[in-house]
Amino acid sequence: MELLLSIAIGLLVAAGVWLTLRARSFDVVLGLTLVSYAVNLAIFGSGRLGALAPPLLPKEGTASLATHIDPLPQALVLTAIVISFAMTAVLLAIAVRGRAETGGDHVDGGGREDGP
Repeated sequence: MELLLSIAIGLLVAAGVWLTLRARSFDVVLGLTLVSYAVNLAIFGSGRLGALAPPLLPKEGTASLATHIDPLPQALVLTAIVISFAMTAVLLAIAVRGRAETGGDHVDGGGREDGP
């Protein structure tokens, strides 16, 4: 399970960096979104992967690392999802405004082929 998660994080980071280095603003926004997904998976994986372990302590029995999963990374990922959604909305608003002002969606601002 850890190998699969590591491969998924690596692929998301690779695709996100590749898209972030492109010259179009939509590709940059999509790349940053993929990188934020990879970071969320890395934080989520730091809370130990377990399919049947609950995040809360049971009332009966002993509390050990084998009987529960740390809920803090889950809370951090939930917060990061909300923040990344808001930042994606802001980046898209900036990209739309930049396209309206320059006539293109290149990151460097040179949207028109014939010049300003």
